[in-house]
Parts: sequence; structure tokens; C-alpha cells
Amino acid sequence: MPTNSDPLPITPFPAAPGLIWGFDLDAAGAHPTERCEEKGGGFRWLHLSLAHQGTASWINRLETLPEDVKELLLAGDNHQRALVDEGVVGCVLHDFERDFEQRSTQVGAIRMALTPVMMITARLHPIRSADNVRNRLTHGRRIEEPSDALDLLVTTIAEGLSAEVRDLSGEVQRAEDGFLNDVNAPTARSLIAIRRRLAQLHRMLAGMSTVFRRLEEDEELPEALLATVEKLSQRLQSLDADVEGVQRQLRQLREEIETQVDQRTNQNLYILSIMTALLLPATFVTGLFGMNTGGLPWAQTSHGTFLATLLACAAAGATYLLLRWMGFMRR
Repeated sequence: MPTNSDPLPITPFPAAPGLIWGFDLDAAGAHPTERCEEKGGGFRWLHLSLAHQGTASWINRLETLPEDVKELLLAGDNHQRALVDEGVVGCVLHDFERDFEQRSTQVGAIRMALTPVMMITARLHPIRSADNVRNRLTHGRRIEEPSDALDLLVTTIAEGLSAEVRDLSGEVQRAEDGFLNDVNAPTARSLIAIRRRLAQLHRMLAGMSTVFRRLEEDEELPEALLATVEKLSQRLQSLDADVEGVQRQLRQLREEIETQVDQRTNQNLYILSIMTALLLPATFVTGLFGMNTGGLPWAQTSHGTFLATLLACAAAGATYLLLRWMGFMRR
């Protein structure tokens, strides 16, 4: 029976990481695993929770990860970036967080470290692309080499963002149709949410494009990953160009709406100005006859009110003819 003086048993890995899911990957497919050590003779993908207390200590114990990559995985900031050290690729990429009740607009970070035998992805909050990657691996997506894992992760993120771009493009087109047909025509204020979402997507994609362009130029990038990085870089740039295209379309629609609003405002001001000009002489006449002073015309006649009204109408008519002759009535 152990006593208080007996040493506690020592285990090589006293704190296990917060493993969300893991797969051993080979030509036969993906095999779920709960083992977290590196697999000899195969490739393993581990997805970890950074909220778990054991994850940080487990990552720090991995001898195959360079210190810079460990710092990238455990850093507190979410700035998109990448580095290559001793043949290991580390990245911080942005994706939308997973919201199981509604469409999420919160941007989160997924961190990855890619070695020749292991892909480690980690996140603080649930990330949408991680769940999609797991589903694809479960349904037969094969990963035979590290470049396949990198391609799967980034392609999954890109496809999710591409779906967002298509949805927003459809919303802009429907708003444009409503404006042209004058049926449920949008207002500039109603398009603010679309504009904000597009700006968010542009920032995410521009950041990822920059990350992969820098990876292309990094001399330490393993040759086996270069073709995949180039392909992903081109895809991200193309997707960012699509976002910019939708932004231009939205900007044109907003300008047309604002032009229409300005035209309506100017038309209303024009009508108000004409009405003021027409009523001003009549107002002067009625004001003159309302002074109640001696010597007013027609004060002693039985038809004085009628004559004063006729004079006011005549003054308004004369003003109308004058404005028309001067060209103010031509629209």
C-alpha cells in the first residue's frame, strides 16, 4: 500500500490533449483513432481544442514541431499568417465559427501544423470547415500524402466562403431586379448588411491569398507541397476577385438608388418652389385686403370678396405664365 512518502507514478505524457477527432489515413481510407502520438509509417490527422488545458502542454512536448510552429499554434492573436521551419508548415487561417442555431457571422481562426507524417489542426471555438473536413474523411476522402491534407483543409474553407459569395451575389441580383421592376425596391440602408458581409469575406480571402503567396515564395517550403500551394493560391485569388465583382455590382446598385432618391428629392423641391412662386402673389393680394384700413378697393361693394378672389387667381395665373415663358415649367 503506497504511503505519503512514495513517489507518484510517472507517465511519459501526463496531460492528454483535447482531441476532438482524429484519423489514421492511408490508401484504404480514414480510420478513426484516439491515439495522439505520431504514427510511424503512416499519416495521422488530429483536430484539437485549444480550450482544453492539456492541449498546450501536449503541443509543447512534441519534439518534431519546431519552436516557432509551436508558438504559432498556441499564440493568442488570430492574425492570418504562415511560416515554414525545418520542413514543417504552420498556418493561421480564418473561417466562420460554427453556430448550430443560425447563420454565423463570427470569424474564428483555425491553426495548423503540417509535418511529413501528421496534420495537426487546432481551434479555440468550433469552426465550420473542421466539421466539414471530418465529414469528408468519414465518407471516403483519401489522404495519401501531406499535400492532400493541406488541399482538403484549404479547399473546404474556400468552398464554404464560395457558397457565401454565391448567396450574397444572389441577394444583390434580386435587389437589382426589384429596383429595375420597382417591385419591393431596396433602399440603400437595406443593402448595408450585404455590404458588411462582402467586406468581411474580402478581408478573409485577401488575408489567405497573402498567406499562400508568401508560402510560394518561401525557399524552405518542401518541394512536394509547392504545386498544391500554387493551386490553392490561385483559387483563393480567383475567389477574392469574385467577391470584388459582387462588391462592384452592389456599389453600382447603391449609386443608382442614391441617384433615384436625389432625383425624387429634387423633383419635390422643384414642385414646392413652383407652388411657392404661384401662391406668393395671391398671398400678397389676400394680405393686402386683410389689413382692415380705410380706402381698400371694393370695400363698399357687395361683390368685393369675389373681386379680390378673382384678382388673387389672376395674379397666380400671371405668375404661372411668366414662369412658363421664362422656361421654369419645362421639365
